[in-house]
Amino acid sequence: MRAARYYGKKDIRVEEVPIPKPGPNQCLIEIEWCGICGSDLHEYIMGPVMFQPGITIGHEFCGRVKEAPRGSKLQIGQAVMIDPRVVCSSCSPCKRSNDHCCQKLGFLGCSPTPGGGGLSEFVAADEDMLYPLPDTIGLDYAAIIEPLVVAYHAIKTVPTLEGLDVLILGGGPIGLAVAIVLQAEKVKSISVSEPAEARKAQAKGLVDRVIDPTSVKVGDVLREATDGKGVDIVFDCAGVPAGLDTAFDSVTQGGTYVSVALWEKPFTIPFLNFLFKEVTILASCCYNRADFAAVMKVIGEGKYNGYEKLVTSRIPLEDVSKGFEELVNNKDNQIKIMISPKLRAST
Repeated sequence: MRAARYYGKKDIRVEEVPIPKPGPNQCLIEIEWCGICGSDLHEYIMGPVMFQPGITIGHEFCGRVKEAPRGSKLQIGQAVMIDPRVVCSSCSPCKRSNDHCCQKLGFLGCSPTPGGGGLSEFVAADEDMLYPLPDTIGLDYAAIIEPLVVAYHAIKTVPTLEGLDVLILGGGPIGLAVAIVLQAEKVKSISVSEPAEARKAQAKGLVDRVIDPTSVKVGDVLREATDGKGVDIVFDCAGVPAGLDTAFDSVTQGGTYVSVALWEKPFTIPFLNFLFKEVTILASCCYNRADFAAVMKVIGEGKYNGYEKLVTSRIPLEDVSKGFEELVNNKDNQIKIMISPKLRAST
């Protein structure tokens, strides 16, 4: 089969590799779509950091069951979404249902697992990693579910959201996913801080307020909109020092800051605002099994709206390097690039 394999900084190659052989209690999945994640892009630009050279990459993917073990509840040809996490189930976090913090946490498409990754034609995955897609969710957009689960886990770090004013830093894939998930909560208002015109346009309709941090002081805008209070919660999906300053300026006294992004630079807290406002700082890492199941239920009930807007481009597997370069050189005009091994390569 064809597979996109990672070899290091700006080095991804589409190669012929053996189709993975499903083990006991595993299914073989024929890939329909796989998204390029921010962590993939980080490894492409900075790596290798977490990825090992030679792995097949891609962990935001969906497809159809090609082979299933005897007695499986899944049918051949059934559309499924994949929870790509590989956990040990025996360490202390796993035993406490915090498998997102597994001491041996891995991912199909990020770790050297025999099942492979989603930027390929086939993946072998444990049956309990597979979620049947409801009839209301087509495979064209199902891969967006994985970032929605990241967003769901992030908002669940906060005990309550009802009646609160929220700021999201960054209008990229995770930022907009957080906005979509927040729509199903009883928040008072959602604001997004984002400088890129294309991403600002995508955010409109999903949130109450889109603010360009290059033209105004975000904190001033939000204090004016909240009778001088500021926002109660900040979800940082940007992970840059300027955004951190904006967060601690914008948040109210006793408010909460949640770090969702992967940081490439040191995380330096604006101390005076942190101290005098008594800000609570939380971190959101990945997601757990319960999060994935919850999002599958909610999206099946039609409570998440607008997630289709996250997909801005679709390309064939052979153009995977072009997709990464597009996100490096033209990221402000892209949110999520989807890749399929079934699309015909460009000439």
